[in-house]
Amino acid sequence: MPWLQVYDPLNSPFLSTFVAALPIVVLLGLLGWGHVSAHLAAAAGLVTALVAAVVVFHMPATTAMAAAVDGAAYGLFPIGWIVVMAIFLYALTVDTGQFEVVKRSVASLSPDRRIQALLIAFSFGAFVEGAAGFGTPVAISSALLIGAGFPPLQAAGMALIANTAPVAFGALGTPIKVLADTSGLDEMLLSQMAGRQLPFFSLLVPAWMICTMSGWRGLRGVWPAVLVCGGVFAAVQFYTSNYMGSRLVDVAAGLASLIALTLFVKVWQPRDVWRFADEAVTDIPVANADSRAAVISAWFPWALLSVCVFAWGLQDVKSFFDDHTAVKFAVPGLDQQVQRNKEVAVDAKPEVAEFKINWLSATGTSIFTAAVLSAIWMGVAPVRFVQVLLRTIVQMRYALLTIALMLAIAYVTRYSGMDATLGLAFTKTGVLYPFFAAMLGWLGVALTGSDTSANALFGGLQRITAERLGLNPILICTANSTGGVMGKMIDAQSIVVSAVATQQTGNEGQILRFVFWHSVALASMVGLLTLAQAYWLTWMVPGIK
Repeated sequence: MPWLQVYDPLNSPFLSTFVAALPIVVLLGLLGWGHVSAHLAAAAGLVTALVAAVVVFHMPATTAMAAAVDGAAYGLFPIGWIVVMAIFLYALTVDTGQFEVVKRSVASLSPDRRIQALLIAFSFGAFVEGAAGFGTPVAISSALLIGAGFPPLQAAGMALIANTAPVAFGALGTPIKVLADTSGLDEMLLSQMAGRQLPFFSLLVPAWMICTMSGWRGLRGVWPAVLVCGGVFAAVQFYTSNYMGSRLVDVAAGLASLIALTLFVKVWQPRDVWRFADEAVTDIPVANADSRAAVISAWFPWALLSVCVFAWGLQDVKSFFDDHTAVKFAVPGLDQQVQRNKEVAVDAKPEVAEFKINWLSATGTSIFTAAVLSAIWMGVAPVRFVQVLLRTIVQMRYALLTIALMLAIAYVTRYSGMDATLGLAFTKTGVLYPFFAAMLGWLGVALTGSDTSANALFGGLQRITAERLGLNPILICTANSTGGVMGKMIDAQSIVVSAVATQQTGNEGQILRFVFWHSVALASMVGLLTLAQAYWLTWMVPGIK
């Protein structure tokens, strides 16, 4: 018999919610304001989660430990595999000197740091999010920005803020597909609804980034580029999501934005070149210092990366690899041992817990393939290739430990039902629930590190609550995903990835403090838009067929 989750074990919604929130409070409190290293904060959060799950929520101890081990393993593969490979590819380009050419080529488009942030963090990052997702764009954009000469904190912050508006359609539409599966709603309608919310934020986020970097005056000096960057992305995002489905939304929008902004800055430049306050003119790479052939050669590894992650993301390719190489097995002590209550699940049944070793179809393998091909292109000897790889792994040892512990917390929280306890607390808000539906998605991504996981977590609960309150379930379930994207910049996994990519291991708390209130403010704006669409802008919500 599976263990049935209980969402109010203390017979007090307030006390039960308080206990359920303790693991994330301990984690973020120690990480952001306790000045504790990330892996120690994560360890404290995991201990808190295990104690709460076993002692208060009465989860069997062996099941709780199995959930922690399963989560830690998932943190190492596929998440850790993605991050290590992204940093490895960057390290190869630095080791061969090719990244210096990349830096100069970016400066040849514009020496202005605002333009560079828009090109790398928003446009290119959105394309990578659409093709791969799962931490890849943060790792790559952060590394590119730090390599281009951005201060570490700014590089991490810009990559995290930019990786928001594209997330709901990331990894070839996977979050929307999972939301449709868990809620039982039409995938195309969910895609259309997301496409009628996120374009507003696709326009806003680039401007938000520039204001964060350079203030209102800095935004005024570069607003035409912001409008081109965000406007083209928003227009393509709206069209593809409403008329073509969710699969290629970010790939198309990111690529269109990147091309449009690149062409635009060839004919327009800001009147005054903006640099960071402590940055000398000599810190900016010299523009046009390399031949066209040299620039193409230097960018070739990143072109290979884009092709590989896109190809690996195609369903036919992924299915072929999985059919021939993937190995999966039931997690001992966890598979079929936990069942959600009907309060939060449309179809409550024992939870399947399988660990899948899809070594060939994994996104990290696509990046590794790009690294191998790039090494051949750049003439890296096999011995040097292995040396750089080992150095990268050693450099990331604490980051990998932290990611494993973070995912262990997420899995214990999920399988113990503490996540549902937190979610049910939001359902008590009555007519204001449309606002809190978005905030619930934000919480889900902050807890799990993934919009896909948050949709799997709360998709059923969102539909049940919407129908109980007489609200449109398409709108409310979509808000889980669109609100969730704003939680992406503060989830511990993304914070750790950005810290590693910008060589700030140990400063994760500073990065969290930098982006935390931006995340809360943007999530609140999604909530307000959802509230308006629920009661006043109902014409924006697609009908249920």
